Amino acid sequence: MKPLFISLVENRILMVTLLAWVIAQCTKVIFGIIKEKRFNFRWFIGTGGMPSSHAAGATALATTCGLNLGFDSAIFALATIFAIVTMFDAQGVRRSTGKQAEFLNKILDDIYWKGKIEQDKLKELIGHTPVEVFAGAIIGFFIAIIFN
Repeated sequence: MKPLFISLVENRILMVTLLAWVIAQCTKVIFGIIKEKRFNFRWFIGTGGMPSSHAAGATALATTCGLNLGFDSAIFALATIFAIVTMFDAQGVRRSTGKQAEFLNKILDDIYWKGKIEQDKLKELIGHTPVEVFAGAIIGFFIAIIFN
């Protein structure tokens, strides 16, 4: 029996999925540096932004499962449904949560400046726009094709 680390590293589906996620996350950091002209380490581990690393990883997972196990396999079907749910969640529920956080932060700022409350800001960049999700999915698909 192989050691656990060796088994994980030799798992092509896992490695391609993680690679897609890392590439999308690093792309997000590069875009952040260009846009804001500064570096923020939180971009490496944070959610939201362009492109969606969730979409990249989920799409790479589904594509790699299809390429390795067959597009008629139950695993491919499962991974595809997982990718669809992940992408809809990223641009739907999580995006709405971010918009609500932005609105609540404005209310808290107004109350704070009137001296009535002291509250930490809520995280606003939580979800993704459809374009960010689509860009992540494209990255995941091509990473799966190239590295499979």
